[in-house]
Amino acid sequence: FYLTPPQVNSILKANEYSFKVPEFDGKNVSSVLGFDSNQLPANAPIEDRRSAATCLQTRGMLLGVFDGHAGCACAQAVSERLFYYIAVSLLPHETLLEIENAVESGRALLPILQWHKHPNDYFSKEASKLYFNSLRTYWQELIDLNSGETTDVKEALINAFKRLDNDISLEAQVGDPNSFLNYLVLRVAFSGATACVAHVDGVDLHIANTGDSRAMLGVQEEDGSWSAVNLSYDHNAQNGSEVERVKMEHPKSEEKSLVKQDRLLGLLMPFRAFGDVKFKWSIELQKRVVESGPDQLNDNEYTKFIPPNYHTPPYLTAEPEVIHHKLRPQDKFLVLATDGLWETMHRQDVARIVGEYLTGVHHQQPIAVGGYKVTLGQMHGLLTERRARISSVFEDQNAATHLIRHAVGNNEFGTVDHERLSKMLSLPEELARMYRDDITIIVVQFNSHVIGACQNEE
Repeated sequence: FYLTPPQVNSILKANEYSFKVPEFDGKNVSSVLGFDSNQLPANAPIEDRRSAATCLQTRGMLLGVFDGHAGCACAQAVSERLFYYIAVSLLPHETLLEIENAVESGRALLPILQWHKHPNDYFSKEASKLYFNSLRTYWQELIDLNSGETTDVKEALINAFKRLDNDISLEAQVGDPNSFLNYLVLRVAFSGATACVAHVDGVDLHIANTGDSRAMLGVQEEDGSWSAVNLSYDHNAQNGSEVERVKMEHPKSEEKSLVKQDRLLGLLMPFRAFGDVKFKWSIELQKRVVESGPDQLNDNEYTKFIPPNYHTPPYLTAEPEVIHHKLRPQDKFLVLATDGLWETMHRQDVARIVGEYLTGVHHQQPIAVGGYKVTLGQMHGLLTERRARISSVFEDQNAATHLIRHAVGNNEFGTVDHERLSKMLSLPEELARMYRDDITIIVVQFNSHVIGACQNEE
């Protein structure tokens, strides 16, 4: 198909969402100005999810992208639940007691999170009671464990990730008398999801990452140019220390079978993920759960097979790697994105495209034609296209949409080619996945004035 520019725009903008942090008395007291997010599906249904929320009982904002595999069930559950686990992990003991007493006496609960959701972001109402009960058990344990110390953010993030993954596993083992819920908890546990989450509080930025989505900081140098700082590491075969970690956790006799064709046990690309109990449970437990589970589960080939060379589970963990960064006035924005973006674009280009978009300054770089023989006519075409681009650079009202446009539509000269964009967006479902992955992006814009003021106070 050939799509017209308005058709392209309506596809690109279908899932966009923007949030501006409200000002108080004309002053913005948050280090976050706001964020833009967007998703472009390749799978049907899309297996990526995104979440954003403000923590109401502590300070700070949570933002995250989740990349599902073997279906979207696990990514969906993690996108709904993880922020509650993080928020609860950060709450002081008195607040936890207050919340527990309210539940005990049937009073209204203190709201913990204010969600910032797109109308398309689905929430599974059927499971909310089950999810709430698991969360409550967690905070009850936190109350019992009360050490009186204030919680370290890094520790809270690690505990929340591990605890949610543990609950996903437990709920699937226990099952549920309601057959719909029983099938749901099993689908969540047998599918998987990576997660990359940011917690921003004043000048403290923490990134908790499990898997191969990424966080990248956009920094404006003194000369106005843009540079990218990685704030996460991919947990996959390209990361030497991650391969070493996996090898350390299993006997020497398994060294050759642990990572094959750059995949865990020859099957899984990410080396850390939520769910994926096929790589965590013993063979006996897998068989017991699948045999006693509903028929739909039995029909699913994925749940029946046992990974090859499966001797000493678990092979997979949901424990995140946490990186802390103190924000500086030159740190202008943060990009969180699933691997669908990073497969198509280098972080340096991402930093430049978003930086120029946010500042509205389109630095004219000399046209680079990278070793191509270019006729004068083609050169004229490139220059005309550039002029058109300057006028159209602000047709996107959303930085994440702008980035997706480039990720999908860039040609070899690094400019958006409408024809390429049209082709890529009109691919039929069964072909789209061969050319690109689901892409989910959140661009968080920082408030340099607030960050500068916080720095001065310190």
